[in-house]
Amino acid sequence: MIVDVGQACAQVGPAESDPVLKKVLDFKDAFWRFLRPHTIRGTALGSIALVSRALIENPNLIQWSLLFKALSGLFALVCGNGYIVGINQIYDIGIDKVNKPYLPIAAGDLSVQSAWYLVVFFAVAGLSIVGFSFGPFITSLYCLGLFLGTIYSVPPFRLKRFPVAAFLIIATVRGFLLNFGVYYATKAALGITFEWSSPVAFITTFVTFFALVIAITKDLPDVEGDRKFQISTLATKAGVKNIALLGSGLLLANYLGAIFAASYKPQAFRGSIMIPAHAILALGLIFQVSYKTLLLTPS
Repeated sequence: MIVDVGQACAQVGPAESDPVLKKVLDFKDAFWRFLRPHTIRGTALGSIALVSRALIENPNLIQWSLLFKALSGLFALVCGNGYIVGINQIYDIGIDKVNKPYLPIAAGDLSVQSAWYLVVFFAVAGLSIVGFSFGPFITSLYCLGLFLGTIYSVPPFRLKRFPVAAFLIIATVRGFLLNFGVYYATKAALGITFEWSSPVAFITTFVTFFALVIAITKDLPDVEGDRKFQISTLATKAGVKNIALLGSGLLLANYLGAIFAASYKPQAFRGSIMIPAHAILALGLIFQVSYKTLLLTPS
């Protein structure tokens, strides 16, 4: 009997024995899902790539005193990202219950009121950091990103209902504004006037095009809920297979464009890395599309 009681006690974790701790852990889990972690990873990786590019071009200007500014800028980007994905979830509860029932509001793990508190905090914190640290031009770009994210989701605009407007907004915010803004802010922090360079122009174009592909294909798993709530997407209009092939074709063109850029301007790019790397990615994409098409073809 003593052994049984001991085993039972061992199976009760600290969260189960402390209701306050359980609430904290539950909120942490809901908060993390609310932030849509994959979008944070994309934002962070893109930012780090552009900052690294600027530092590589000007190694003599690197100062440890700029580290805090860089980290605060990254936090502002995470806040902007949190605002955009958060406000989208607030206005997409019904759709998410069909398409993404694991999201915290749709799952009932986060109240709408708490979600509003979070998105207001994200907007205020992000704008405060950018306004105090990065000047009027970057602040205006940041405001533009928040504005586009708002009209994408919020009635009466709700531009996500219109396929062309929706993917243009996503490509603009996730592609151009993020990359151009981060590079411009980094140059300004280093005390250098902004100028386009071939590598930065390539990165911005490549990522903007990549964001366009994501915007076109992101609704492929959501056809059921979008049709139910009369959200018009490319997938609901043209069919899942056709849009999947279109997105794959555009992504392939992006990889081929990278190979062409490295071949056309060998003095600006490391062709020994760019050409084989993007060739491998292109071949891998062709293989995956061919394999999945073969699986879906009736025998």
